[in-house]
Amino acid sequence: MQIGRPSITARGAAAFRAAHQELEGGRVFHDPLALRILAADADDPLLEAAFRPEREDVRLSVAARARFAEDAVAAAVARGVRQTVALGAGLDTFGCRNPYEAEGLRVFEVDHPATQEWKRGRLAAAEIPVPPSLTFAPVDFERQSLADGLTAAGFDPASPTFFIWLGVVPYLTHTAVLDTLGFIADLPGGSGVVFDYGEPPDTLPPEHRAVHEARAAWAAEAGEPFLSFFTPEELAGDLHRLGFSAREDIRYRDLTARYESGHRMADGYADLGAHVIHTWIQG
Repeated sequence: MQIGRPSITARGAAAFRAAHQELEGGRVFHDPLALRILAADADDPLLEAAFRPEREDVRLSVAARARFAEDAVAAAVARGVRQTVALGAGLDTFGCRNPYEAEGLRVFEVDHPATQEWKRGRLAAAEIPVPPSLTFAPVDFERQSLADGLTAAGFDPASPTFFIWLGVVPYLTHTAVLDTLGFIADLPGGSGVVFDYGEPPDTLPPEHRAVHEARAAWAAEAGEPFLSFFTPEELAGDLHRLGFSAREDIRYRDLTARYESGHRMADGYADLGAHVIHTWIQG
């Protein structure tokens, strides 16, 4: 991973979100800033790959994941949450778009200090304004905790908070994942999180396992190896033990169908045991 800019996986997800706006008209997930924030990356091979016609299934999966996450934020706001934290925000633009600013929703973006500095420069170059409701919370996890970084940025631990944590969990250790979930679970009732995870490779069909191994090798070569996997049953038990009282866990393949009911995934499409989960503490 290259310090000072978002990871290659974060840039890839941003590229697919942007391509979805142009090629599918943003019909699953509308983000008017997705293309603008990548304006300086016109020659990036990641962006070119995202625009290929044969990548439609991936574009729709990435768009559906983002839609699911922002629907979860909407549900949190409806139950009274007024703080949101984007963990490992990368090139996500929710904080700049914040559709709940009038309701008083504050957004904290957590990322490595150098990555945030790069992103803020990118936002300025694209003339994307940073609204007063968005606070950048730089955290160097080698030197400080998530709690300390958020507190320094003005986060209120006495207020229910919703966390957006996409594209991060597979690259963390099992202990780091559970520690972060424990931090969220200790916040007031109504707090929650949306995140994605992958099932262990040995639970996949043989033909999907081979695809997974190739993808894992590519990620490792890019400096972003997969470090943690969960079965749905194992994760449900962990969440219950931590105090989460409600959850919705859905496979990527089913998530796309939720928002794109008429779309048929291509033969051979494999979600590789990928899930996205929305879980919260009932207040």
